[in-house]
Amino acid sequence: DMSRKHHTWKEQSPWLSSLVGTGVPAKGFPMGADEQAARWNPPRCGVPDLPVLPDGQNGRNRQKRFVLSGGRWDKTDLTYKIIRFPWQLVKTKVRRTIEEALKVWSDVTPLTFTEVQEGRADIVIDFTRYWHGDNLPFDGPGGILAHAFFPKTHREGDVHFDYDETWTIGNNLGTDLLQVAAHEFGHVLGLQHTTVSKSLMSPFYIFRYPLSLSEDDKQGIQYLYGKPKLDPDPTPTQPAELPQPDLETNEITNTEAVQPDACETAFDAAATIRGELFFFTSRYVWRLRAGKLQAGYPALASRHWQGIPSSVDATFEDPLGNIWFFQDSQYWIYDGERRVSGPTPTEELGLPASPVQAALVWGAEKNKIYIFSGGNYWRFNPRTRQVDNIYPRTMADWRGVPQEIDAAFQDELGFAYFLRGRDYWKFDPVQVKVLEGYPRQISQDFFSCTPSSNSFR
Repeated sequence: DMSRKHHTWKEQSPWLSSLVGTGVPAKGFPMGADEQAARWNPPRCGVPDLPVLPDGQNGRNRQKRFVLSGGRWDKTDLTYKIIRFPWQLVKTKVRRTIEEALKVWSDVTPLTFTEVQEGRADIVIDFTRYWHGDNLPFDGPGGILAHAFFPKTHREGDVHFDYDETWTIGNNLGTDLLQVAAHEFGHVLGLQHTTVSKSLMSPFYIFRYPLSLSEDDKQGIQYLYGKPKLDPDPTPTQPAELPQPDLETNEITNTEAVQPDACETAFDAAATIRGELFFFTSRYVWRLRAGKLQAGYPALASRHWQGIPSSVDATFEDPLGNIWFFQDSQYWIYDGERRVSGPTPTEELGLPASPVQAALVWGAEKNKIYIFSGGNYWRFNPRTRQVDNIYPRTMADWRGVPQEIDAAFQDELGFAYFLRGRDYWKFDPVQVKVLEGYPRQISQDFFSCTPSSNSFR
């Protein structure tokens, strides 16, 4: 019966609302903005929010902002299993993302989660489409993204994601699996939706990076399961481990108390990562979102990527979401903020031993990666991890771009930007040449600095 496809919760039996927590909408706005929700009427979670009762009707619990489903698991060591995977993402990354989403909750409770691939599991995760056997059909791209069943119900532990969504990891180019999964796991552990702004358990989805629990989320899950178990104190015969002097931290020492000024900086590297623009120099990074410098920047690059080299010569994000960093003739690869390899010699990529100066992800599909060094460039294939054998070629192919460059990146419209010193050149992919009126100053156009007469030519 196709008329049931777009059912509303009001048309179903009231008992359903106590069984399932469904996913957050594909497009959202700031959490807690109920008036905006009513005005824009976006797709949203199918479970009705619990009504706010008049004063006196819920006197005992009125101060409790988090909302419980009424059930909890009777144990703290839970297993989980993934039945099917989304087509856009490799299985290893999905597994890692599910693990990270569960860790959000285990970090603040005694809960543990162990993946099993055979036999029964407490939490069963599946990516499925339309009608899939639980009377809660998905609706194709957009709309409802996922739903999960609360503890102590007939389908406890089931978590379903809409296979037809554009699932991504760590960016807002689609629907971020990490955030949706963490939200659904809150349901499967016993939390309902909350009205607290910026809470993970708010019914409205908005991309936030990095993911974290609000104080309300934390209080709710600890009300159900308690605080994490404390590790036993070390015995007196075990001396406390002292910090190693060469361990890199996010602390800025007195000798580095003065942070670099973007208005006076020639940047070493730049790249679009997770949909945001990052500029690097020395150990520092600037982060721009929608053209605006984010609060707290510049910051040490190790704030995001522990173990990153002390300075970055080039960086890019490949089509699989891996982030590559180059320093001299070595490279490192990170999956999000976790280092997966490096340092590795660039010669293993088919590049010469000379230092890499810049890297550019380019093209309508962002599937072409160019690496620049010594006035030449190579096209690099991240899947084979080799440069194409018809390269290198000379910089003369990039009409109007300087022979030597410091950094490069592409914007969302397909224009490429080449940086040298404090200047940049904007390259038109249609005319295949630098636009007229360039170079311009990086500091003026990206950081709203006053024009300087000292830019490097």
